[in-house]
Amino acid sequence: MPNWDDLYLFLIVARHGRFIAAGRATGLDHTTIARRIGALETTLKVRLLDRSPRGVTLTAAGLALLPYAERIEAEMQGACARLEPQGVSLTGVVRLATPEGFGTAIVAPAMTEFHRRHPDLHIELTPEPWPISLTNHEADIAIVLNRPPKGRVFARRLVDFRLGLYAAPAYLAEHAPLLARADLQGHAMVWYIDDRIGDGEHAPLSEVLPKARVAFRSSSLAAQMVAANSGLGVALLPTYIGDAEAGLVRVLGEVEMRRSYWLVFHADHQHQPRLRAVVDFIDELVEAARGRF
Repeated sequence: MPNWDDLYLFLIVARHGRFIAAGRATGLDHTTIARRIGALETTLKVRLLDRSPRGVTLTAAGLALLPYAERIEAEMQGACARLEPQGVSLTGVVRLATPEGFGTAIVAPAMTEFHRRHPDLHIELTPEPWPISLTNHEADIAIVLNRPPKGRVFARRLVDFRLGLYAAPAYLAEHAPLLARADLQGHAMVWYIDDRIGDGEHAPLSEVLPKARVAFRSSSLAAQMVAANSGLGVALLPTYIGDAEAGLVRVLGEVEMRRSYWLVFHADHQHQPRLRAVVDFIDELVEAARGRF
């Protein structure tokens, strides 16, 4: 039978992708971790990791072992949580993947409060426009715009939000008035790169304005905001971000899109105390900001 400590190190290496990073996370020397993983592979009589100068990747056997190791970890954490006295500090790292707008406008500003509550529990925030894989440990928790297909994931609708059109007063002062949707045809648009939309907050421009003239495209929501703020053109932004930006004003209020954020995490992790702490905190943030959405 494999040693649980070795299985745990296997999980840490799988999550970090490098022995050195796993060493920093555990406080062990990376050579010790490599030796322990080697012992685990010897016990199981399979190779779990492929090593390369760029890091490690899971083999087919490693991918097969991963969900079992995660379930053992979840059961161990659940048991410890039941036995620990109240008030014991949570420790570890939770990787949270979100669309850029949600991560930077909702999550990041609240990290001081989270750190005050859980000084030894750290959030790694990855505001990404691309879909992520929970199975491959690209994240522990994800906020996404599309409900994932059925599988070993827990998913629930987190909150609905709106997108509207925004421009800088300087831009509006220098261009023809925007009185109706048709007027947008003569204006410059600041938009996303359509083939890099992935799971981001935007929609293809053709869905909103088929014949629009695009002055600037970026895969970054922050870059679009800066460009619009500089007076380049009209941008489609989540209203909870655009309304809070002092340098932008809402135009054509009737042009609005609605989207939903979904909260997703692996079903095997739902009883992990550190994951539950982050999920509860996200729920608090959403409830506090509900009026903005």
